[in-house]
Amino acid sequence: MKIVICEFMDEASVKDLQRRFDVVYDPQLVDKPQELMRELADAMALIVRNRTQVRGELLAAGPQLKVVGRLGVGLDNIDVAACEARGVAVIPATGANALAVAEYVISTAMVLLRGAYLSSGAVGAGKWPRALLSEGRESAGKTLGIVGFGGIGRLAAKLARSLGMRVIGYDPMLDADAPAWRESGATCCSLDGLLREADVVTLHVPLTDATHKLLDAARIGMMKPGAVLINTARGGIVDEAALAEALREGRLGGAALDVFEHEPLAAGSVLADVPNLILTPHIAGVTRESNERVSAMIAELVAGRLLGTTTTEHSCQHLALPT
Repeated sequence: MKIVICEFMDEASVKDLQRRFDVVYDPQLVDKPQELMRELADAMALIVRNRTQVRGELLAAGPQLKVVGRLGVGLDNIDVAACEARGVAVIPATGANALAVAEYVISTAMVLLRGAYLSSGAVGAGKWPRALLSEGRESAGKTLGIVGFGGIGRLAAKLARSLGMRVIGYDPMLDADAPAWRESGATCCSLDGLLREADVVTLHVPLTDATHKLLDAARIGMMKPGAVLINTARGGIVDEAALAEALREGRLGGAALDVFEHEPLAAGSVLADVPNLILTPHIAGVTRESNERVSAMIAELVAGRLLGTTTTEHSCQHLALPT
């Protein structure tokens, strides 16, 4: 049985699969579409990250496919309905990178609130902006607003509360009396209410028609003066031009974007040279540890699907995150 892995995967998990299957592993295969389609002709499984577009011609190139493993959780690069129609299972690494994303959110929020870590060049050049950098803010006592209160949002809430932050959340899929709010110590509120109250807003929702530009110019305008915005969810949820304008005008205290409407960003993007803006290349969920967890989970689940020996429930328990 043949497995094609066309984006990077932890080496130990690749070797584990190679012991049991015929494995084609090339992290650059995603950028060689014709070669990828040729390899899929007799493949029973495909393992991808977020760049491979599993739809249309690519999906048709794999007539024997039984399973697509996603080294991550977002499925917007996979035509799930088309896979289901063909009987192809789609398996994400649910929960395996949640801690990495939650830590990114909290650490980045602290950097942006404090505002003291982006002036190394000036200090190294002999300037001494001590007065300017003495206006930073502490995290304790601030309000974190979490949009989308799933696994990552709840982990972020736990970390934030350990710092003395108040947590509020919005999630249309959760009732106001759902146990998750009480168990996490968070308060359920409306989206607009959250934007008006939160000192830090973090997004954890999928990209859908309903969430496309969910934070447009109007909603960004609702945010507290000096508030911080963090998006590790999906590009397109934030109106990038509106965010850049709010930062340039000093209406927001800072922002961090790990995801973008078009990846990679083009030279001359509206986000270039924007003050108090941290840009990272879609790596919030990727650390050494999370890559090991994600890769091991998907290797186990894909192998189990092909061999009929394991279940999703078993794997998630086996690779449970620390509490």
